[in-house]
Amino acid sequence: MTFDIDPVFGWLATAALSLLFAAASVAKLRDLTRFSGVLDAYAVLPEAFVPLVARLLPLLEIVAAIGLLWPMTRNGAAWGAGGLLFIYGAGIALNLARGRRDLDCGCEGFGRRHPIAGWMLARNALLIGLALLAGAPASARAIEATDLLTIAGGLVAFALVYFAADELLGQSTPA
Repeated sequence: MTFDIDPVFGWLATAALSLLFAAASVAKLRDLTRFSGVLDAYAVLPEAFVPLVARLLPLLEIVAAIGLLWPMTRNGAAWGAGGLLFIYGAGIALNLARGRRDLDCGCEGFGRRHPIAGWMLARNALLIGLALLAGAPASARAIEATDLLTIAGGLVAFALVYFAADELLGQSTPA
């Protein structure tokens, strides 16, 4: 038995993840030196690899953002996006376990610093679920004009809720 989702849900998940990864990639690429410092502070890589990985991660994010938009590459891009979110979450979890709550998450939300916190693990878990939804097989139902409006409205709602939650939860986290 196969489980096919309505294509509107698949496209909404795809558009939301693509927007999120494109924005994160651009923010990191704008200041690679800063992002390299953030990555180094996590202390999860040998120092020699930090500059290379700091350049590679934003490129992987943009590849995921673009790959999500094409049906032929969507499944692989969704798995890649989910994998990146898992890796980011693992880095946060490791440093929280070390008691290092003062680290910048590296999420690059509007270029502001956000100290890591437990809520970011829940956020990443939800985003991994979104990646699974984006990569899920969709029913053959044709997309109609009203569906496009639903997807556009849903994307705007996703962006507003995501950034509002990020701002509110980021303020409640002790620095």
